[in-house]
Amino acid sequence: MNQGPIPAADAINRLIQELSKLPGIGPKSAQRITYYLLRAPHEQTGLLSDTIREVKQKITLCSTCYNVTDVDPCPLCRSEQRDHSTVCVVEQPQDILAIEHTGIYHGLYHVLHGAISPTEGVGSGDVRIRELTDRLQDGTIQEVILATNTNLEGEQTALYLNHVISPTGVRVTRLAHGLPFGTELEYADDTTLTRAIEGRQKL
Repeated sequence: MNQGPIPAADAINRLIQELSKLPGIGPKSAQRITYYLLRAPHEQTGLLSDTIREVKQKITLCSTCYNVTDVDPCPLCRSEQRDHSTVCVVEQPQDILAIEHTGIYHGLYHVLHGAISPTEGVGSGDVRIRELTDRLQDGTIQEVILATNTNLEGEQTALYLNHVISPTGVRVTRLAHGLPFGTELEYADDTTLTRAIEGRQKL
């Protein structure tokens, strides 16, 4: 049943509530963004809403590495300039951006879309581990670099992956120097990530 137009104050409050659900956006920031959008030209707000809608409609996951992409396979997986014998395993797509920004790694990727966390009910079957082991079957991949976050969940995931992959004969390494425990990969600076990639260690 149509309830009629939403009162202006209610519409503003709803927008503030929705924005405050975004990561890193608290109630105060959501309020500032809302009132900025109210003052912005219609063209700007229209472009923003169109862009969000386009991203939701066009972006999918690469069927090989599960990175976000608008073509399948993604450009990284299709590139002949990448080292197809090495795969770097990350938790989230934004971790790829952080590693690519260093310019030092030239292999492929695999995105788990999460980490093993028994306390939160996330098991090995809830992240894309089976898809990773499937990629190892043809013998092309010689090294798997575990670049999961250096927190409890990331360490649990890395240990599990090492347990699963090592019997296949594929070399398993872990990002090392410069990443203190508790660090999320996407927030690490280029120098720290570069040292971590160069100093990776066999598990």
